Amino acid sequence: MKRQKRDKLSRAHAKGYQAGIAGRSKENCPFQANQPRSQWLGGWREAIEDRNLGLSNR
Repeated sequence: MKRQKRDKLSRAHAKGYQAGIAGRSKENCPFQANQPRSQWLGGWREAIEDRNLGLSNR
C-alpha cells in the first residue's frame, strides 16, 4: 500500500513552525508563491508565539 503524501500547504506550515521554533528569521522563507508563503509565515508566527509563551523546550 502506498503512503499518501501530505498536501504541500500543510507541509509549508509545518516547515515554517519548525523554523520559528529554531529561532530563524521570517526572511528565510523558502517559498515564493503566495499560498505556500502565507502558510509558512503562519506556522512561523505560531512558533514565535509559542516560544514567547515558553512552550518551546529550547
